[in-house]
Amino acid sequence: MLIDSHAHLEMKEFDNDRSGVIERTKLAGVDYVITVGTNLNLSRKAVALAGQYENIYASIGVHPHDAGKIGHKTYDDLKELAGHKKVVAYGEIGLDFFRNISPQAQQIEKFGEQLHLARELDLPVIIHDREAHDQSLQMVRASGIHRGVFHCFSGDYEMAKKCLDWGFYLSVPGVVTFSKSKTLQDVVRQVPLSSLLLETDCPYLAPEPYRGKRNEPAYIVETAKKVAEIKGLSREEVTAVTAQNTLDLFRIKVSPGK
Repeated sequence: MLIDSHAHLEMKEFDNDRSGVIERTKLAGVDYVITVGTNLNLSRKAVALAGQYENIYASIGVHPHDAGKIGHKTYDDLKELAGHKKVVAYGEIGLDFFRNISPQAQQIEKFGEQLHLARELDLPVIIHDREAHDQSLQMVRASGIHRGVFHCFSGDYEMAKKCLDWGFYLSVPGVVTFSKSKTLQDVVRQVPLSSLLLETDCPYLAPEPYRGKRNEPAYIVETAKKVAEIKGLSREEVTAVTAQNTLDLFRIKVSPGK
């Protein structure tokens, strides 16, 4: 089994050929995709896609870039979406101190509110952390949440150990295939396979040999190959274990033999 634990199939980049992308996903041997909302509107689209396709599940939440767009009804609407049977996580939420599209103080406030809401809803969290490692770790720890994933992990091994100690998984994007991604490759080498997920973050971060193109779930095969190479394991073991990790984290029940 092979799962893309973090994609954005609801985004406009797939509007012209979404059904074709999903078909290629199946043909590449990717069994399931978690499509991740980044604001209220895109969360609605993610949930709609999950309702339309058997192999797609959804996550809901507001990305730090859109923290300033959270209105007085946003959380009520997200709570309603959370009731859909194929919503499996809350996120992606977090901090982005690299681009600072929303002011940092506002990001921190809304991240805290959403961690609280995720705990109330009893959903695992998908954390976005870019150039905000210390603050992200502090807030996650203070939230009391012990079930989630640091998506597109960008920290070093010392940070990775802290995440694992709190019960979190780390998700490996196609960046791991880039020759200069030595820190991420070192993390993958040292962290147990039982704590890793695979993701595309499509339409972003296409792996080699597709770098520079629009990413899509079918390309996660290349990420799995690279992780297997780094860890000295078979690709079959890497895909099977990371898929089971994803099912466990998101409490997804699949039929036997899948």
